[in-house]
Amino acid sequence: MTDDHPGAGRPLPIALLIPGQGAQHPRMAACLYGTVPVFTRTMDEAFELMGGRGPDLRAQWLAERPSPEFDDVTVAQPLLYAVGYALGRTLVDRCGRPDALLGHSAGEMVAGALAGVFDFADGMRLMMERLPALAATEPGGMLAVAASVRDVEPLLGEDVHLAAVNAPRQLLLAGAEEPLRRAMSRLRAEGRTVRRVPARQAFHSPLVEAASARAGEGWTGVALRPPAVRLYSAYDAAPLTGERACDPSFWIGQPARTVHFAGALDRLLDDGDHLLVETGPGQSLTMLARRHPRVTAGGSQVIAMSPDRRGGGGAERDAVRSATERVLTRR
Repeated sequence: MTDDHPGAGRPLPIALLIPGQGAQHPRMAACLYGTVPVFTRTMDEAFELMGGRGPDLRAQWLAERPSPEFDDVTVAQPLLYAVGYALGRTLVDRCGRPDALLGHSAGEMVAGALAGVFDFADGMRLMMERLPALAATEPGGMLAVAASVRDVEPLLGEDVHLAAVNAPRQLLLAGAEEPLRRAMSRLRAEGRTVRRVPARQAFHSPLVEAASARAGEGWTGVALRPPAVRLYSAYDAAPLTGERACDPSFWIGQPARTVHFAGALDRLLDDGDHLLVETGPGQSLTMLARRHPRVTAGGSQVIAMSPDRRGGGGAERDAVRSATERVLTRR
């Protein structure tokens, strides 16, 4: 995607933004299934790779009203990995390889697969193997808070943790149920905007650290390669070196580490203006990126491959077609 397109003016390099836990919603991108060949083949491959759980997860994905377990890690994360990768492969098939990748939370696993650090099949196996340990962690969740890190510092400690910094005043907090309820009450009493995130586990906190480590044995023997595309890590807020990408401990510890999406996006756009394309369900990262100074100034631009959660089948196909056309013309 680095070649000039005739008549397009100054081309923008392409960076894919890939969302993670919390972006899932019923029938996300399901209307592309059976109508977009690359997407369909990739999803079929994904359900085969899920083994015995494949038929149930396929049914959950296609259901108009999925079960109450839909937001649990055992359902949400394998579906997010599959849908994010399938959308990414669809764009690559039509437009060529992107110039950069940036994933959020579980989206970094998708980015790793798209960058060739590990095979899609290995990524799915590793995702599936870690689910039981993560699901068995203490019940908890996450809060989205419109506040700065300094604003929430009095709440942080042994029970409530900074899970993600998505923008200067857009944070995620994580913790067990009771501490999280107390934190929500206090934040609302302070007049802050706060809501629960669709997650049943306290991701990106010490509560899932032991579970992440137990699942790490699965990485033994996995072929890891330096990224074939610039891969910005939301855990390091920097591009991944080949050495870092090939270190299994980097990937094993991700569910327990704080996500610094804001810092990673800053670094990506500091390295030059890009056309940012969200390749996942919904537009959560699109909304964050549109507020970035490099975007509001008109240098970088943002589009999404999916409509918001209210979109139907026609809207999903239109979003893919529009994003593809925009990538081909760059501006």
